[in-house]
Amino acid sequence: MTRKTLVGAAQLGPIARNESRTQVVARMLELMREARARGCDTIAFPELALTTFFPRWYVEDQAEIDSWFEREMPSPATLPLFEEAKKLGIGFYLGYAELAEEADGTHRYNTAILVDKTGVIIGKYRKVHLPGHREHEPWRAFQHLEKRYFERGNLGFGAWRAHVGECEVILGMALCNDRRWPETYRVLGLQGVEMAFIGYNTPIHYPPVPEHDHLQGFHNHLVLQAGAYQNGMWIVGIAKAGKEEGCDLLGQSCIIAPTGEIVAMCSTVEDELITASCDLDRCRELKDNVFNFGLHREPETYRLIVDTKGPVLPA
Repeated sequence: MTRKTLVGAAQLGPIARNESRTQVVARMLELMREARARGCDTIAFPELALTTFFPRWYVEDQAEIDSWFEREMPSPATLPLFEEAKKLGIGFYLGYAELAEEADGTHRYNTAILVDKTGVIIGKYRKVHLPGHREHEPWRAFQHLEKRYFERGNLGFGAWRAHVGECEVILGMALCNDRRWPETYRVLGLQGVEMAFIGYNTPIHYPPVPEHDHLQGFHNHLVLQAGAYQNGMWIVGIAKAGKEEGCDLLGQSCIIAPTGEIVAMCSTVEDELITASCDLDRCRELKDNVFNFGLHREPETYRLIVDTKGPVLPA
């Protein structure tokens, strides 16, 4: 029996600094209902989907910073997403800023969750590869202070078995800059992940290397497609898009087959839903052949990857 599931990538257009969680969730609920009307089993939302992309500003007031973080999930503002998911029988992936009270104190993470069709959280991921910088750099047109506002995720790259529609599927998660690092996909691939959700907020202008601005769309798809192909998995890439508080965000949300082919892509920079019927058995075309890890990998020769953080140059 063919294992197929219909997946929706719910791109979000700009979110204003003064836009409330309630307003944003209302937009997301519209997309969720549209996805279910099209027959989707799962819908995926972007990174930091509930607020504007606040790391673009240097803020010293911790209370103001924390106003962009969620202290609980679901919260009163986000509970309608969970209730609607249960009512419609649709799962979802959601990125948000998490303020976590843990045994050793308060921590702040760039987080994503997986929620099943009963409205229950079944998986959590905290972003590992934090981009940007820590201190104010006034020469920039806008800041990218993820290293200031977030801590590196402490949960690693997990994998979860879930029932999606009529299928059992192994799911994985990542966020934004994680997609640029091949280690992300390989760790997921080594756990047999068949579908990974990756939300992102990507500015078109990159202040340190502006000569790459025209390549942002190319590089976005390059890494997503390579990760899908080299690990035999479906990739759902979900963007925040459009001119948000003066910053142009890329968009180009897409769904990519295990062969690396883009099978659906957003054509606007607004709220937009794309869908694709994903045959999970197609993962075997790569996992059993070209990228048969058990047959072809030689991990003893890869020690440099995990033994060092930076490059080791020859004498």
